[in-house]
Amino acid sequence: MNDEALNEKPDMTLGYLVKQDLYDLSVTDLEDRIGALKSEITRCEQALADRGSSKSEADKLFKL
Repeated sequence: MNDEALNEKPDMTLGYLVKQDLYDLSVTDLEDRIGALKSEITRCEQALADRGSSKSEADKLFKL
């Protein structure tokens, strides 16, 4: 197993994206960006839901 991969910080490119000037982007670029961001939001929401399920299952197990 690659120990370095476990210690990497997540790529928080969002910090860059929110500072980027949108004026120079074409309509197509903006539509593509919106689509990608919506997909990422859906993926994050699913990860949260999955973790919530895991946490509730763990809580049930330890409340015995």
